[in-house]
Amino acid sequence: MPAAATPALAALITAGVLHEVVKFEHDSRERSYGVEAVHALTDAGDIAAEQILKTLIIAVPDGFAVAVVPASSKLALKAAAAALGVPKAAMAEPAAAQRATGYVLGAVSPFGQRALLPTVVDSSALGWDRVYCSAGRRGWDVAV
Repeated sequence: MPAAATPALAALITAGVLHEVVKFEHDSRERSYGVEAVHALTDAGDIAAEQILKTLIIAVPDGFAVAVVPASSKLALKAAAAALGVPKAAMAEPAAAQRATGYVLGAVSPFGQRALLPTVVDSSALGWDRVYCSAGRRGWDVAV
């Protein structure tokens, strides 16, 4: 794999962040990308479902923001808005999320996005030495 196969990996390399890319077979018919990653990565038994995070793009009054939550969880929009200090938040339209980040749905990474967006991360991520999130390509996750 090239040193910077995706913008997410390029950002991690540039920042000097230790990481490991984990690949799995993506089913092109699958539309629940986070659930697919949970099933693929937990099958070996050494990764807990709660370690696998999904990256969601939300619309806020001044544009967009990023919410990173466990893949098997549902985002609490009120809590995300409160953490961002805005009155409200809604899920971004898929096309707008893709334009804002430069990633296709199912491959949105919190790293290496087109623009630096305000980001909130579920506090449960702090309970793990390693968490997994999209590496910027469907079927690729990165452990950080």
